[in-house]
Amino acid sequence: MSSSQQPEKISIPSLPLAVYREIAAHLRQLDGIEVTIIPQSSSAFSYFQSQVEGLQLSYSSTLSSEERQYYHDILNYYEEKYGSWEKEN
Repeated sequence: MSSSQQPEKISIPSLPLAVYREIAAHLRQLDGIEVTIIPQSSSAFSYFQSQVEGLQLSYSSTLSSEERQYYHDILNYYEEKYGSWEKEN
């Protein structure tokens, strides 16, 4: 991917690993999006926390407006279903 933007980290702390994988699979279908699932860094296990720390997202500055809209639609769908994304740059 050329001309990529600064990576952005997003998370929903209680989101299950399977849902993170589902989101990543949807986003990877968009041309110009790179998605990395960030493993949990905490060594303490909790049933109330995700096994994943979040997603790292990068996208090309040449991403089409249609694909950018799909990107936002996917994230908005999961936000409505599971709660607000916490964003960290």
